Amino acid sequence: MTHPAQSFGPLAGIKVVDLTAMVFGPYATQTMADLGADVIKVEAPAGDPMRYISPGPAPDLSGVFCNINRGKKSVVMDLRDPAHAEALRGLIAEADVFIHSMRGKAIARLGFDYAAVRAIRPDIVYTNCYGYSRRGPDADKPAYDDTIQAECGIPHVQRLMTGEPGFAATIMADKIAGLHALYATLAALFHRERTGEGQEVEIGMFEAVASFMLVEHANGMIFEPPLGPAHYHRAVSPNRKPYATRDGHIAALIYNDKHWHTFIEAVAPDWASADYATLASRAQHVDTIYGLLGETFLTRTTDEWMALLEDLQIPCARVKTTDELFTDPHLNAVGFFEEIDSPHGTMRFPGVPTWFSATPGRVAGPSPQLGADSDEVLGSD
Repeated sequence: MTHPAQSFGPLAGIKVVDLTAMVFGPYATQTMADLGADVIKVEAPAGDPMRYISPGPAPDLSGVFCNINRGKKSVVMDLRDPAHAEALRGLIAEADVFIHSMRGKAIARLGFDYAAVRAIRPDIVYTNCYGYSRRGPDADKPAYDDTIQAECGIPHVQRLMTGEPGFAATIMADKIAGLHALYATLAALFHRERTGEGQEVEIGMFEAVASFMLVEHANGMIFEPPLGPAHYHRAVSPNRKPYATRDGHIAALIYNDKHWHTFIEAVAPDWASADYATLASRAQHVDTIYGLLGETFLTRTTDEWMALLEDLQIPCARVKTTDELFTDPHLNAVGFFEEIDSPHGTMRFPGVPTWFSATPGRVAGPSPQLGADSDEVLGSD
């Protein structure tokens, strides 16, 4: 398949040489492709392992792989081969961004550390996607989503909530780090636009997720001396969960004073008390409040509660399955899903979640089979 140069989106004209695999780096570069960048995915002969983790329309096109590598070009290279290494240098000479997810020592052994790449393209933005920052003692430790979740306290706060340690039911560490890699790379490109100066960027998955977790969970530990433990009590309350109704479940956040008093006036529960009249007082009794609300929501059906809460303009939502997202009226009304023709039939992707009035992005194209674009990109006969 021949790919025309991208001519849409705020990153039109940006060329990315992408040596990332799995989810962390590819999620960042997928977004770059959807925003118009020309992304060349350089894969080892065996291919990105994510190609093979689940069924797909071809043996090397799993669903997860297809989603986070859409619109990219796949080139197969064995960088231990001098000819392939030289071909990569040719790609780098024309690139704006070089991004990889190898350990520091591994990329250096192959001859593509920052110093080597900068010698080829002095103004390049060079992005390292590591498990742990190479500036610390854990620099060479392997890292995966589960281990980083554990390192950052996610199973711990789940235990505070449920009594048992557990992982978040999504590969949040990879995706959080991918978004950090995206904005860091774009910030470096912005700096280059203003000054003409390239630079090296480093994202450690551990550091990215630790930063994410400590937004609210740092809590009293940000003070010296500490004024409390490093967790946000409301978030880890055992009673913080969807409320059971008479026939299902509902999420409702009766949180600020306006919502609280509106709810109490409309429902008039016999447990309403002046002790719970302000947000500050409710914060002191958050477990009790969740329990009392839980008992109250059992008294009506989901439809009844949704009608009442929406009328009162109190935040609420039915508990949906992930399958239901594909038929959600709002998502479909805003054109969130995009259908793309591919050699293997139609693929329906969750599209670009951001909107630009002048330079809109879009799903850049189908995901490539392994090495599908080697001849086109490298100019082979």
